[in-house]
Amino acid sequence: MSKAPGHQKWPDHKVQEQHMGQRFQVEINGELIADSDDVIRVEEDQHPPRYYFPRSDVRMELLERSATTTECPFKGSAHYYHLKLGDETFEDAVWTYEDPYEEHYGLKDRFAFYNDHFREIHIEGA
Repeated sequence: MSKAPGHQKWPDHKVQEQHMGQRFQVEINGELIADSDDVIRVEEDQHPPRYYFPRSDVRMELLERSATTTECPFKGSAHYYHLKLGDETFEDAVWTYEDPYEEHYGLKDRFAFYNDHFREIHIEGA
């Protein structure tokens, strides 16, 4: 685990994490995908708020790991998953940080959902 190069290079860029302390659910196209009372809300400059759910509270049988990865200079390498609901596949719609930078270690192995990948997504509690 190492320090985030982004925080060193752009110290004014804010990435704030907050444990919500309440129950959150993700429902997509009428199907419950995640349900947890251990959610971290991340607010990052120039990005919409994202909610990170523990792996144990996400229906992993609906996810299929993709080959896509991206690099965030603040949080680390993101690994993506396709979400399969019935006959529909939402590509690279879910991501996780398996080995985040030290400043955001609390996000390790948590999953977040791209709201804009779905026609109908509801994050209850948000």
